Amino acid sequence: MKTTDVHKKAILESFAGGLIVSCQVQRDDPIYADDIVVKMALAAQWAGAVGIRANSPEQIRAIKAEVALPMIGLYKIWHNDTDVFITPTLEAARAVWEAGAEIIALDCTTQTTHEGTTARDLLPILKRELPQAILFADVSTYDEAVWAVASGADIVGPTLYGYTSDTEHIEQPDLREFARMCRDLKDEAYVIMEGHLYTPEDAMKCIFLGAHAVVVGSAITRPHLTARRFVDLLSGYQRNWRDAEKSKH
Repeated sequence: MKTTDVHKKAILESFAGGLIVSCQVQRDDPIYADDIVVKMALAAQWAGAVGIRANSPEQIRAIKAEVALPMIGLYKIWHNDTDVFITPTLEAARAVWEAGAEIIALDCTTQTTHEGTTARDLLPILKRELPQAILFADVSTYDEAVWAVASGADIVGPTLYGYTSDTEHIEQPDLREFARMCRDLKDEAYVIMEGHLYTPEDAMKCIFLGAHAVVVGSAITRPHLTARRFVDLLSGYQRNWRDAEKSKH
């Protein structure tokens, strides 16, 4: 069931119908600068966003010092032997929490981690070890969403649709499956759309289908990928821009 914690509920309800902007940058991105994520987050706040999603303790702290919006924090850690990279360990989750994020996002797929565990098995551990944290389950399928909600996730979203071996060939969101998530799970958790949203109209479709809120990243804060999408189409799909989006850093 949805949380009855007054503090958690206040944060979650503040997202209703709104835009959460994912403000992330890697050191090998062409737009990298020391304060770029702070500028992104300030711009999002100015525009009326209801929340921020950010990666790494360092960038979370920098944004929290300047921006008065709830934070969905994660910690991307890449290894060559796994596709699990979003907050894969308890230590990573603790670092996100200690950096100031009210919400911790983590991989809740059935993929195997670098440590040899199943990614989603971290969720019940975090429920026990960090009970004050709001937990955002990043999933790739409807079945994973059902499991995550049954296991106590406060938020669930198809963030990893297109990033697992079963879904990697997909470029567009599966709105029918997302609508199914909203219908079946909205009374038990907050269903938030994230992934493959490129226009305001895309975001509005998801709200219409039942999303509590939407997260948009690349289309707003990663202009090099937006440009790559244009070049990809204009060149007759000679390159797939999503290879850059999904690259390990």
